[in-house]
Amino acid sequence: MNTVDVLAPVAVTGPVLLACLVLVAGRWLPRPVIDAVALAGAVGLAVCGALLVHATLAGDAVTWLGGWTPPPGAHPVGIALVVDPAAGGLVVLVGVLAAGALLFSWRYFASVEARFHGLVLLFSAGMTGFVLAGDLFTMLVFFELMGAVAYALAAYKIEEPRSLQGGLTFGVVNSLGAYLALCGIGVLYARTGQLSLAYVGETLAGARPDGPAVVGIVLVLVGWLVKAAAVPFHFWLADAHAVAPTPVCVLFSGVMAPLGVYGVVRVSAVAAPEVPALRGVLVVVGAVTAVLGAVLCVVQRNLKRLLAYSTIAHIGLFLVGATDGGARAWLVYLAGHAGVKAALFLLVGGLLARFGSVDEIDLHGAGRTGDPADRVAAALYVVAALALAGLPPFGAGLGKAALEESVPGALVPVVVGTSVVTAAAVLRAGLRVFYGVGPRPERRVDLERTSGEGEERETTGRLRHATATMLAAPALLLAAAAVVGVLPLIGRVGALAGERLADGGAYRAAVLGTGAVAGAVPEPVSWHPPGVVTGVLTTAAAVVLALLVLVSGRVPARRRRPVRRAIGPVVLGLERLHSGHVGDYVAWLLFGAAVIGIAVAAPTLG
Repeated sequence: MNTVDVLAPVAVTGPVLLACLVLVAGRWLPRPVIDAVALAGAVGLAVCGALLVHATLAGDAVTWLGGWTPPPGAHPVGIALVVDPAAGGLVVLVGVLAAGALLFSWRYFASVEARFHGLVLLFSAGMTGFVLAGDLFTMLVFFELMGAVAYALAAYKIEEPRSLQGGLTFGVVNSLGAYLALCGIGVLYARTGQLSLAYVGETLAGARPDGPAVVGIVLVLVGWLVKAAAVPFHFWLADAHAVAPTPVCVLFSGVMAPLGVYGVVRVSAVAAPEVPALRGVLVVVGAVTAVLGAVLCVVQRNLKRLLAYSTIAHIGLFLVGATDGGARAWLVYLAGHAGVKAALFLLVGGLLARFGSVDEIDLHGAGRTGDPADRVAAALYVVAALALAGLPPFGAGLGKAALEESVPGALVPVVVGTSVVTAAAVLRAGLRVFYGVGPRPERRVDLERTSGEGEERETTGRLRHATATMLAAPALLLAAAAVVGVLPLIGRVGALAGERLADGGAYRAAVLGTGAVAGAVPEPVSWHPPGVVTGVLTTAAAVVLALLVLVSGRVPARRRRPVRRAIGPVVLGLERLHSGHVGDYVAWLLFGAAVIGIAVAAPTLG
């Protein structure tokens, strides 16, 4: 029995068992013990993921649960866990972000019960199982476990009607995506007689796909795109972030939504190698997602929704990179982005605890108190915003620079523009809230936009200042994002993980036992002078854009009126599409599934 045979099952079952222990013992154990046990479990998961990465650098590893290893040439009947550097790296990311969320909640949730810790651990187990699962149905099982726990976490503040509505919307839309994926899995099973990703891919490889195969693949990918919050399946994500507790947003934004991109890449590379139109369709979906997310990020005043739309925009960039030449770069970008975005969400949570609001206009100058803790929070927020723009040496900047080098030239403006615009929006909010830059905006009723005023605090009463753990968690996550950009080992492993994830042949060979498929060693993701210059320039552009927006309030209203008349109807139309009504979101989901299906099937089967 090798290392992977032990670690892979433990990575899935360990958090589940620990969650059960926490839920049972939480009735008697004091809160600090529960906090420490849950945090230790998250850290242990991250260590387990790091060991899995190390064990699979030379090749993918397969563990058949229960010893159901199929004889050579036989079809499998057991469940396989398949580990490669990408899967192991994502397990590390799940553990790190769960640890950050749990550390932040030590003094944030003054009256939280052990069920929160248990839910976070179960959520971590669901995400871990999803990335390690070697067959489609097991992926769906963990997709549903991840989803069921996420619905409960989104609606954790059950006494608030908005929380219940956001959790319900989240549940309905993602469950419908899961049902479509289940239908696709059923079609592929009928077509190939197998659920194993590798065996499905082996059956479909080398031949022109037929109608059932294309339909099955599209339905499965639509299910994963819903989880990724790609356009037009993205509506639920901002609503869920607006109502979910702040530590939960760290997991939603940092790793849960990106796992949808992972699922798309895994299935398309392994099980759909002969669908030529698929890559082009996914690139278009990614580019549209990036642009729309950036536009909607700019117009938000609710800070949690602003960060959520920034996540949607970056999901689009990850999808573009993973499917059009940026395989070696996007996982590094994801790791750097996750640390930065998690830190930003936790800092916004500190604002909610201190001032009872996440409204950018309402909080104008609120963070300018002179309190040392507020000064630290302000500095961390600004650094995180600059890192989001691509500031060296942070990992987000390194991944962005590598992505710009890898994707076709026509997509570079999308990568650069999305980074600049989203970072400028985040920085604008930070300068306005923490430093009072610019004139105080008008407080006007905006029925088309969620303001963030009157939010229920997630703490018991108002905190006089941020606690040590509330500042330590975002600081550590920012430090981790910097390590991603500085440590050469991460750049080498990230490039290898991305290339291996996109190599469906190596995955199939490992599972089928047909021998390793040797691939070229990719160039490590590392800083080069053009990337450093680009990172500095995009950061400077984000700063200039943020300041221009802030000082535009001093321009007389008559001079601003033509600009508002030109862009106002477009922005208003986009806001109205995000109605908050679950029926509208379901309609868009079905529309998107139909459009993607036609776009993939027409050139493939025509």
